[in-house]
Amino acid sequence: MTNSTHQPLPQRQLTPLRGPLGLSQLPSAAADLILLGDLTGRYATGSYSLLGSDGRSLVLRADRQGAAEHGHRITAAIACHVARAGGTVDQLTQLLLHPEHEGGRHTRHIALRSGQSRALDYIRRVWASASAAVSTTVALGSRHDAYEVLAAMRDRIETTPWRGERGRTALRVLRAHLNFAEIAGGLLHHASERQTAEEAGISRTTLRVVYEAVLKPGGWLRRLRVGHGREGSTWYLGDGSIPSHGGPALLSPFRTTQFPPDPALGEWTTPETATTADIDSTVLGRLMGHDAFAHHGLGSAALMLISALHQRPHQTVSELVGTSSVSRATTYRTLKRLAQQGLVQHTGETWALAPRALEGFGTSLPDGDPGLAAEPAQGWDKIAEHLGTSGVAAHRKALHAAERTAYQEVLDRLAEHRGKAVVIVRDGRQVLVPAQRPDEIPPTWHASDGRVLDPGTGRPAVDWRVATDGRLILITPSDQRSYDELAAAHAEALSEWESVA
Repeated sequence: MTNSTHQPLPQRQLTPLRGPLGLSQLPSAAADLILLGDLTGRYATGSYSLLGSDGRSLVLRADRQGAAEHGHRITAAIACHVARAGGTVDQLTQLLLHPEHEGGRHTRHIALRSGQSRALDYIRRVWASASAAVSTTVALGSRHDAYEVLAAMRDRIETTPWRGERGRTALRVLRAHLNFAEIAGGLLHHASERQTAEEAGISRTTLRVVYEAVLKPGGWLRRLRVGHGREGSTWYLGDGSIPSHGGPALLSPFRTTQFPPDPALGEWTTPETATTADIDSTVLGRLMGHDAFAHHGLGSAALMLISALHQRPHQTVSELVGTSSVSRATTYRTLKRLAQQGLVQHTGETWALAPRALEGFGTSLPDGDPGLAAEPAQGWDKIAEHLGTSGVAAHRKALHAAERTAYQEVLDRLAEHRGKAVVIVRDGRQVLVPAQRPDEIPPTWHASDGRVLDPGTGRPAVDWRVATDGRLILITPSDQRSYDELAAAHAEALSEWESVA
C-alpha cells in the first residue's frame, strides 16, 4: 500500500490517456474501490457524525446526509486516482456511471434523483477539484520517500525567518509537529493540543494563539479533523506557501512606530532581520521542552541563537541577527544572559557556543569580561533553578494529566448513558434518589464480570453490559445511538427475554 502523505510540488500538466481507461491501468486499491466500493470503511470515518456546536460532543447526521457524505468521499477518491493516471473527465464519467461499479453508486443515485445533467455537472465539479489537487501533489510510494519530504520540510523551516516572540513560539510548535510527523512517517499525523504543548514547552493557550495567528494563515499547519475522545486531532504539515503580509506569518496584530516612516528618507523599507535564516532546528527541538527555556527563563530567543551558533559557529552580532531572525537589541541582551551562564563565549567580535554548552555545562569566558563574568553552568536543571523556572514542565504535565482524567470520566459517563441523580433534603440530610429510567435491570441478571445474564439460558449476553451505575447498556461495533434509542432497544430485549423465560 502506498503512503497517503503528499508533498506539494510545482504545477504539472496531466497527460491524457488515449481510448477508454481500463481498471488494469489503475492501482489495485483504486480498481477495488471502483468495482467493490468502500469495503474497509476507510472513507466512512467522520461521514455519519460531525462535531457539535460546543466543540466537544459528536452529533449524528441523518442517514441520508451521512450516506451522501460517504459517497462523495468515494467519488472524490476515484477522481483523484483517474487524474493521477492521466485520465479525462469523460473516462471518469464512464467509470462512475457503469451500472456494475459499486464505487459509482452515489453518482448514479444523483442521476436517478435529479437527472442526468445534474449528475454530469457534479462529476465535472469533482473532476476540477481532483485535477487541481493532483497537479500540485505527488503520492509517496515508500517510507524512504516520506522521510525525504520531511527532510526538505525541515530545511525549509530552518531557512525561514521567524521574527518576533510570536514567530519564535510558532517555530517551537511547528518543530513539535515535525517531530510527530517524523514518528508517523509522513506529513499527515495525529497529535493532541496537550501533547504538542508539552513537546514545545508552552501553554495550550499560547499554542492556540500561534496556530490561529501564524501557522494556519501562513500555510504551515492544517487541522484536518478535530480530536474527540481518546483520539488526537489529525494534522497536515504544509510548506508555508501562503504567506501573510510578505512574511511567513502574521506575527503581530499591530504595527506601530513612534513616528510614521518617511518614504522620502527611505525609512523602514526593510525589516531589521534578513529574508532568510540559518538555524539547526534539531537542536531547537531537543531543548525547547526544558524548563530552562520557559517563558521567564532563557526564552525562545536563546533557542534561536543557540541553534544558529550550532549551525555555524563564530558569528558576529550582525550575522546572528540575520541567521537567527532575532532583532539586534534582543540578540545583545540574550547573548549577555547566555554568557552569564557560561553557555557562549566570544573572541573579538565573534560569538560561539561553549564546548559543552548543548549539555548545559558552560565554561568560563576566555577574555575575562568583567560585565559577563559568572560561574559556569552545571546543567540545564541548574540553569532553570537559577532562573526560577524549575518545575514548569512538570507542573504543566500534571495539569494536563488531571485534565485528561477529568475528561476521561466525562467520556465514561457519556458512554454509559448515565442520568443525573436527584438530591432531596430530609431532616437536614441530603438523600440521593436515582433517576427513574427504563433500562433498570434486576440484580439477578448481573454477572460477576459486569456482563448481563440471559434469564432464559443463564448465559452471558454477548451485546449487553452493566454500567458502573447499575444500568443496562447495549454494546455494538459502532454504537452511536441516543439514550431514547437505547431505551427502546432495552424494552424490546426485555420483552423477548420475558417471553423466553
